Amino acid sequence: MYNADIERAWVLFNRGELLYSASEVETALDRLANRINDAMADRFPVALCVMGGAVVFAGQLLPRLEFPLEFDYLHATRYRDATRGGEIVWEVLPRKDIRGRSILLMDDILDEGHTLQAASLKLRELGAAEVRIAVLADKDIGRDKPIRADFVGLSLPNRYVFGMGMDAYGLWRNLAGIYALREDE
Repeated sequence: MYNADIERAWVLFNRGELLYSASEVETALDRLANRINDAMADRFPVALCVMGGAVVFAGQLLPRLEFPLEFDYLHATRYRDATRGGEIVWEVLPRKDIRGRSILLMDDILDEGHTLQAASLKLRELGAAEVRIAVLADKDIGRDKPIRADFVGLSLPNRYVFGMGMDAYGLWRNLAGIYALREDE
């Protein structure tokens, strides 16, 4: 089983198409951090990472932010290692008291927008004064989304992508670049 899983992972990787190299992702992170620094430096926000995909993005974005903040996370999922989203499941809500606080909600990708919309609504329900959304990537799905990100690093085509926290069948979140599955995957 183990060897078959490794082989499957490498086949998937080798059939992927590089969309953004590691250096292009780094440049996007720098630009994104500069915009967030300009917009939120005076707010002392709670930075919330949407687990698990955003952990790579948040881990690289947070050291670029040049203002005091508190950190926590939430875990809401629709995918569960699949390529199509389902019903939102709340695994973990923030432990910090967010009443009256500014929130910087970080996620790896704004795809259809359902998870981020639900998270934003839940945070406001918990008393957040404002919720600003930062995503590494915004996917062009060819239709309106129920929510928009305030800060976007990269734009992606409407394809299933992996790398930088985004996974394909639970694999390759650890890649420094962003890849797309071939259309026939």
